[in-house]
Amino acid sequence: MGRLVYRGRWTLLALSLVAALLLAPLAMSGRAAGGGFEDPRSGSATAARWSEQWYGGQSPDVVIIYRHPAVTVYDSRYKKAVHDSLRGLPDAYVRRRATYWTTGSKEMVSKDEHSTYALVTLKGAKRESYAAIAGRLRSAKNLYVEVGGPVPMQAELDGQAAADLARVSAIAAPVLLVLLVVVFGGLVAALLPLVVGLLAVLGALALLPEVSVYSWYAVVLLGLGLAVDHSLLMLRAFREEIRGGATSEQAVARAMASAGRAVAVSGATVAASLLALLLFPQPFLRSIGLGAAVVALVAAVAALLVLPALLGVLGPRVDALRVIPDLGPVRRDGGGWHAMASSVVRRPVAYLVAVTVVLVALAAPLSHVQFGNADHRALPAASESRRVAETLDRDFPRNALSPIDVHILADDAVYARSFMDQVERLPHVTGVEMVGESKKNGAVRLAVRHDLDPMSAEAEGLVTSIRAVAPGPDIHLVVVGGPTAARLDLQNSLSATLPWLAVVVCSVMLVLLCAALGSLVLPVRVLPALVLSAGASFGVLAWAFQGGLLGFTGPVDASVAMLIVVVVFGVCVDHEVYLVSRARAEWLRTGDHAEAVAVGLRETGGVITGAALLLMAVAGAFATAGITVVRLLGVGLCVAIAVDAVLVRVLLGPASMRLLGSAGWWPLRSRERHEVREDPSPALSPSPLPLPPVDRRPITAGGSERRPMLTIKGRPAVFGADTDPVPAPAEPAEVSRPEWEKVAEGRTRAVRANADGSGWTWVEVDE
Repeated sequence: MGRLVYRGRWTLLALSLVAALLLAPLAMSGRAAGGGFEDPRSGSATAARWSEQWYGGQSPDVVIIYRHPAVTVYDSRYKKAVHDSLRGLPDAYVRRRATYWTTGSKEMVSKDEHSTYALVTLKGAKRESYAAIAGRLRSAKNLYVEVGGPVPMQAELDGQAAADLARVSAIAAPVLLVLLVVVFGGLVAALLPLVVGLLAVLGALALLPEVSVYSWYAVVLLGLGLAVDHSLLMLRAFREEIRGGATSEQAVARAMASAGRAVAVSGATVAASLLALLLFPQPFLRSIGLGAAVVALVAAVAALLVLPALLGVLGPRVDALRVIPDLGPVRRDGGGWHAMASSVVRRPVAYLVAVTVVLVALAAPLSHVQFGNADHRALPAASESRRVAETLDRDFPRNALSPIDVHILADDAVYARSFMDQVERLPHVTGVEMVGESKKNGAVRLAVRHDLDPMSAEAEGLVTSIRAVAPGPDIHLVVVGGPTAARLDLQNSLSATLPWLAVVVCSVMLVLLCAALGSLVLPVRVLPALVLSAGASFGVLAWAFQGGLLGFTGPVDASVAMLIVVVVFGVCVDHEVYLVSRARAEWLRTGDHAEAVAVGLRETGGVITGAALLLMAVAGAFATAGITVVRLLGVGLCVAIAVDAVLVRVLLGPASMRLLGSAGWWPLRSRERHEVREDPSPALSPSPLPLPPVDRRPITAGGSERRPMLTIKGRPAVFGADTDPVPAPAEPAEVSRPEWEKVAEGRTRAVRANADGSGWTWVEVDE
C-alpha cells in the first residue's frame, strides 16, 4: 500500500485538495440540533408529547420578566404596557400568551409586587419561531425587560457553544503548531499533523447530518487528537528511515508497513467501538457516537493516504525550515525512557499495586456522582437566560414554572380527585392543581408544586413517590413528567444501557485487537486498565463538577461526561495499540518477553506522552469557553488524558504485560518470531545502514556461472528487489550461524534467515 501511495502521490494530493475545497462549505454550514437529552420511551418524554399534542403546547417556551422600580403590577399603566407589547407579536409564530391579568395567578407577581412575567408558547419549529419574534419581545414602554425560558436558553447555549468552538480553535491551532515545532524541530514537519487534523475535522463535519452541538466538540477534539497521534508515529518512522539512508519510496513503504499498520488497527478499533453509542436511545448520545466514529475513520484514512503522499513528495525536505537545531540521532538506549522501562520491568508488582491504589483513590468520588443535563447554571453569570432563571427562583414563588407534570388517563376527571389528595399529602408538596383536561383522550393534567430544588436528589425522590402512588381502579395510567422527571429518566436510561454498551464495546475491541495483535490474552488485559482509567477520570470529574470548581455546582452533565469518555477511549486505544504492537514486534524478533516489554515502552513512551501533551494543550484551550461546563470539559479532559498516558499506558500497562510473561502472547509461539522478513518495526528501532550498490547478477568467470559468494547451511543467499544485498566475503563460506558485523559502538548487524527460505536479510541488534 505504501508503494501504491508513493507512485500515485500527486494524484492523491490533487484529489485531497479538491475534496477539501468541496467539503469545507458543507462543514461550515452544518447546523446543530438542540436538545436530544431525553429517552423517547421514558415517562417524561411521553408527558412532554402529550402536553404538546393534547393541550396545545401550554408549557411555556419563552418567559418575559417585566419590572418597574416605582410602579406596582396592580397599576393599570403597567398592564397596558405589557399587553401592548405582547399584542405586537405575530400570531403566525405565537400560539398562546399568558399574563397575571389574564390568568389571575398570584404566582406571576413578585414578592415586592414590582415585577411580573408573561409566558409565550410558540408555534411550529420553536427555534425558528423564536428567532422571528426575538426582536419584538423587549418593546414594552417604560419597563425593564429580560427574556429567558427553555427556547431562549437553548438558543443561547447553542450560540455560545459555537462561539466557544471558534475561539478554542483559534487559540488551540497556534499553540499546537508551536508545540509541534518544538517536538519536530522544523516548521514543515510540524505542519503535517495539522493538515491531517484539518482534513479529518472537515471530512467528519461534512459527512455528518444535523447533530448535537456537543458532537462538534467530539469531532474537533478526537479529530485533532487522533491526527496528532497518527502523524507522530508515521513521521517518526519516515524520518528514521530517511536518516538511515532509505529512498523516499522505501521510507514511505517501510513506514506504512510498521506505523501504518498500527494506525489502521487503531482507527478501525476506535470507530467500530464508538459506534456502540448508537445503543443509547438519547439522540445526543447517538449523535456523539456517530460523529466520533466518522472522525476516527477519516483521521485514519487521511493518515494512511494524504500524509504518506505528502511525505513521498517532501522526502528529506520533511526536515526543512528547521527552527530548533538538529541535535543528531536519538540515543538508541532511549535515555530516560530506557531507565523507566528497566525499572518497570524489574519491579512490575510494585508498579502495578501502587498505580492501582492511586487510580482507585481518584475514582472514590464516583460513589456519590449524579448525572443530569445542562440547565441555566451552565451559562455564564452574565447570561440573560441565566439571570431570568435566577430571578424567578429568587423573587417569585419557587418552582412556579417547573412543577412536576402529571398526566392521568381516566374515564372521568372526577376519578383524579382521590389521586390528587394522595399526592398533596406527600412531603414537600405545596399544592396540586388541575391545569388541563382532554376529554377526547380521556386525560387530565396536573401540576404538582413543591419547595425543593428541581435538580436535587430530594426532588427526584418526590417524583419516585408520585409514581409509586396507587392510582385506583378507575385510573388507567399515570405518567409523570417535568424537568426533574426528565433528569431521573436520563439517569435510569444511562444505568440500563451502560452494561450493554460495555459488552458491545469490549467485544468489538477484543475481536479487532486479537485479530490485529495475534494474541487472545493481551487485549483482555486492556479492559481492566480502561475501567480503572475511566473510573479515575470520572472521579476527578465528579469532584470538579459537584465540588464547586470554577464556580459551578450541580450534577455532572451527561453530555460532557460522554464526551470525555469518547475522547479518552479513542486516545487510550490508540496508545495501547502502539505500545503492544511495538512490544509484539520485538518479541517476535527475539523471543525475550522482558526485553520486548522494555523496548515497547522505551520506543513508544515518548510518542504516547508527547501526543498526550499536545492533546492536553488543545483541551486546555477550552478553559477560555464562556459556558461553564465547557470550561470544565477542558479541565476534565486534561486530567483524564494525563491519568491515562502517565499512570495507565506508561506504568500500569507495561507492568501488567511483564507479569503475564510469555503467556500474554498466546497463541503466538516463540518460533514464529522469524516470520518477519526484515526488522519488524523499522519505525521504532534502529534503521539499517546504507550499503554501497552491488551488482546482483550472478558472477561469472571464463563464461561459466559461479555460485553466490555466501552460502549459509548449504543454501545460497538470495536477495529480493527491495532487500539490501549482503556483501560477500572474499572466499565462499559455509557457516552454521549468522554472520555478524560491528557497525557502531553498542550496535551490531546480523544476517538472519527469511522464514520462507528465500534468503537472508541484514537486521540491526543491540550487543
